[in-house]
Amino acid sequence: MGLFWLRLATLLYGVGLLHVMAVLLRGKSGFLKPALFAFLVAAVLHFVAIVELSVAIGHLPVDNFFHSATVCAFLIAVLFLFVYWRYDAASLSVCIFPLVFVMTQVGAMGTPMLSWPSSNLRNAWLLLHVIMVLLGYAALLLTAVASIFYLIQERQLKRKRSLALFKRLPPLGTLDNLITNAMSFGFVFITLGVIAGSTWAFIESGTGWISDPRIALAFITWGFYLAMVFLRATAGWRGRKAAMMAVAVLCCSALTWAAHVGLSSLLAK
Repeated sequence: MGLFWLRLATLLYGVGLLHVMAVLLRGKSGFLKPALFAFLVAAVLHFVAIVELSVAIGHLPVDNFFHSATVCAFLIAVLFLFVYWRYDAASLSVCIFPLVFVMTQVGAMGTPMLSWPSSNLRNAWLLLHVIMVLLGYAALLLTAVASIFYLIQERQLKRKRSLALFKRLPPLGTLDNLITNAMSFGFVFITLGVIAGSTWAFIESGTGWISDPRIALAFITWGFYLAMVFLRATAGWRGRKAAMMAVAVLCCSALTWAAHVGLSSLLAK
């Protein structure tokens, strides 16, 4: 039953993830109150799952990666609820909701599932994963290109002269808005791609998926992307800092893509 409650909690945490996506794509407040309620209920079910699992194995479930991820996600959820209650820090939800959802999802994958019901579903799921990741990478590339143009335009304004090649660059405000929109779009699709890809790998190879270096690189890239979105949404990172971080995340994404298409044998050595 512990696994059932944990997977149910993952679904409820998903409401918070949908709220974050609505905020990023629509630029509005989303539906914070329903998301917070779902998050609170999910945290309660998460606690029940940990208690039942502790009773089943006779100690606190921190003896493997999946159990540790489960407990860590719960602690982050509780800490966020306390901080929100004490300081009304709603902006933290942009980072915490996706992080807790993904960590809880990973924790719920500690028990292998049955194989795919059909090869058509397997192939369709994999195709969906690839499409979402490609859309996310395309948006990230646009973010990085706009960031580079931002740095060039900023440098030209400081020097009070511009090269003929870059005279028609958009103003800094326009480039900053483009970076924000492209970054938000990319984060949504890369997040969905990571969720779909890890689920596909879990059903395909059981718990062994977590030791695949390509999966680890994908989660690291997603973590950097999440940090970029968080710093932009809460710390107000704009201009040079945001541009440099966008370029860094693009480089990390390029490494992840290379690992998936041609470097997996090298990374496995």
